Parts: sequence; C-alpha cells; structure tokens
Amino acid sequence: MIDGSKALRSAIEELFGERAHVQRCRTHKLRNILERLPKECISHTAAIMKAAYKLPAKDGMAKLKTHAAWLQSDHPDASASLLEGLEETFTVNELGLTPALVRGLSTTNIIENPNGAVRRVAGRVKRYRDADMAVRWAAVGFLEAEKNFRKILGVSELWVLAAALKRPPSTTNIDHDRKVA
Repeated sequence: MIDGSKALRSAIEELFGERAHVQRCRTHKLRNILERLPKECISHTAAIMKAAYKLPAKDGMAKLKTHAAWLQSDHPDASASLLEGLEETFTVNELGLTPALVRGLSTTNIIENPNGAVRRVAGRVKRYRDADMAVRWAAVGFLEAEKNFRKILGVSELWVLAAALKRPPSTTNIDHDRKVA
C-alpha cells in the first residue's frame, strides 16, 4: 500500500520487481481528485469512484475511465489524476480478496496511524544524542500506537491474501523448473 509517491514506487520496483503487488491508497486518490473539482461535482464523482471500487477490477477501471472522459472537458486536472495509477487502485480487486480485506488493505490508514503516534511521541524530543536514541524513541512511539491497535479487518481471512500472493500473475508465464544463474 502506497500513497502515490513516485520515489516509493520506484524503490518497490527496484527491490521486488514484477513480484510486487502495489495497492494505491484509495482514500488519498479520492481526496486528490475531489480537491480539484467544484463543489457541485464532488458528491457525484465520489459516489462513482466508491461504486467502481466495489466492482471487479476490469469493470471498475472501465467505469472510472468513462468518468474521466466525462470530466476531461471541464476538469482536465481531475481527469488526469483519476487516470494516473488507476490500475494500482484495483490491486486488491484483482487479487480476489474478500470485502473485509479489500476495505482494510485499500488504504494506507493501517500504516499512517502508527506513524502518527511515533511523530507525536518523538516530536517531543529536541535533540537526539545518537542514532540509537532515535531508534528508542521510535520504538516508544510504536509501543504507544500498539495500545490503540485493533484487529485488521478480515483478519480471519488473511489466508486468502496469502494464497493470492503465492499465485503467479495470470499474464506472465513462469518456468518454475528453470534455474537462475
């Protein structure tokens, strides 16, 4: 799950290559698009996007491409934002995850919440003596965040995610018997 950072996307590609399954944060995507629209278009676009995300990936992407074409003449920047990284907003749909897992894994909230706790706790420190001190304060922040953790939505269905991630991509033929150099 990423928020659209090009540097983060590049690092993921460099480290994991084609094995990576990147899910763009739908909350960030929605917010980025809606802030480019006038008030009278916001609820319509939000409803279309939320409905599209509940569809199978191919159908949802088609619906959003149609909406982007509709937005193009009056709001080209919103249209371009909608189309940018579109496929990556449907990764959880393509993996065939359950609705609960889709809801929990389609946003970066699961990552941002603990990071916010670390910022609150470590933000009190004015000067770090060394790197170990910074690590200790980060650990304290995560321990504070842990007190408010809840179970991941669909925690009992995580086996579906594990099975989906082990499947080879349907568009790539992988020779499992071939040895690498």
